[in-house]
Formats: sequence, structure tokens, C-alpha cells
Amino acid sequence: MPSAPVCLRVRWFAAIGLTGALTMSVAACGGMTAGTITIGVKFDQPGLGMKNPDGTMSGFDVDVARYVAQQLGYTAANVVWVEAPSGQREALIRNGQVNYVVATYSITDARKQKVGFAGPYLVAGQSLLVRADQTGITGPQSLQHNKKLCSVAGSTPAQRIKDTYPGVQLQRYDTYSACIEALKNGAIDAVTTDDVILAGYSAQSPGTFKLVGKPFSREEYGIGLKRENLTLRHKIDDAIEKMERDGSWQAAFAKNLGASGYPTPKPPKVNRY
Repeated sequence: MPSAPVCLRVRWFAAIGLTGALTMSVAACGGMTAGTITIGVKFDQPGLGMKNPDGTMSGFDVDVARYVAQQLGYTAANVVWVEAPSGQREALIRNGQVNYVVATYSITDARKQKVGFAGPYLVAGQSLLVRADQTGITGPQSLQHNKKLCSVAGSTPAQRIKDTYPGVQLQRYDTYSACIEALKNGAIDAVTTDDVILAGYSAQSPGTFKLVGKPFSREEYGIGLKRENLTLRHKIDDAIEKMERDGSWQAAFAKNLGASGYPTPKPPKVNRY
């Protein structure tokens, strides 16, 4: 959360169960600002979570996060965005630096031991992105032959490649945007993560990349939060279900990812973990 050098920050518990959710900034002169909610998102994933050059945020995850915040009683002006790289999501939640995370966050049994999840709000599948002129890579099996594959440290896709395809030369970068740049300049041969993420990058550079092979996993994206905050979890589940019912979910997906050619999927059933 951004610091306020001339203000004293006071945290208090909201009635809706957002532990540490509202932050009141009391200036030395006695001024006061409205309460805010802090949300972790990706800053570098086109179509999902992107910080634009003008400082605004866009993407499907961002729209889901905003909708949920609105259902919790917050206006767009009262949302504080925090970058949530894959390897830092659990720490941001457990340290109380965010109220929740909406950042292509796959729900896994291992992660559920550390944080809680609402949702899922989207289902994707792991895939491969290569340069448009690449012909030697058709799926994960073809990566065994001296091919360099890039993914992100702390991500589910990177761990799956390590566990399932140990012969692959896996390069772990901090962000997918760094992987994409390495793919573009020829430093690596392919990027792996979920198909919907790769579709966003491909749409950002038409004719430069292509997805190859079929998805080889099922990824349920959830909204991460503190495990013990059941009240907030249930309220977020309610918000996701409402977003799916009233058409806002479908509209947000089409707006953010329709240009990539990725077909709008059916909204998933909320599992209420």
C-alpha cells in the first residue's frame, strides 16, 4: 500500500468482515480521506491485468476485482491497486498488504494450505506460445530436444513443467512480460502459462506469436484472501455469482479478450471452498 509521508494511517475493522480492509488517512492538518480497499492484480498481462501508460488499470481480472469491490460497498475511486507477481501473492495476502488478490491465481491444494480462495471465476488451461515462424514445437513433448522454455517463478505452470517434463530447459523469469520479450528476441523458444494469458500477449503483437498444441491442464482461477476471513470469502463468492447472473461477467470477458480470438467460455460454478 502506498505510504503517506504526512499522514498517520489508522486501520479499523469494517462491519462486513474486511479485516484491515479500510484505511483512514488522517493528515497532520486534521484532514481525512474516505476508506479504501487494497487489491492485488497483475500489472503486465494484457487482457487480464494491465497497468496502462496513463496509470489506469484494465483487463478481465481488474474488472472482476472492481465488480467485487463495488458489491462490498466501494467505489472505483476507493480501490488501491497493488502489483501481485506470481511468486509474491501468498506473502501479500498473509502479511495483510492486500485485502484480496485477483491475478490469474490458480486454486491448488498446496495454496489452500496457506490462503483462502473464493470462486473460481474463470477456468483456463496451460498451453504454449511460440514465434509465428516456429515449426518445431507442437506441444510439451517436443520441448525435450534442446528447446528453452520460459515461465514465471512461483507459478503453477512452471511447477507442472518441472514435475512432468524434467528434461525441458526451463527458464524462470519474474514476469510473463519478461518471458515474452525473451521469446521475441530469440533468447528462448517458447513461453508456457495458461492459454487465456498467452492469448492476451498474442493479441498485443498481431502476427508475431502463435499458440500451439492443446491445453494440457485445467486451471481454476480463484480470488485469494486470508484463510480465516470466512465472512469476506462468502461475500466475494456472492459477488462472483451475481456478476455471472447479470451479464457483467460475459461483457467484461468480451471487452477485454474478445479481440484475441479466445472464445468467451461459460462462467464456472462457484465452489464455495
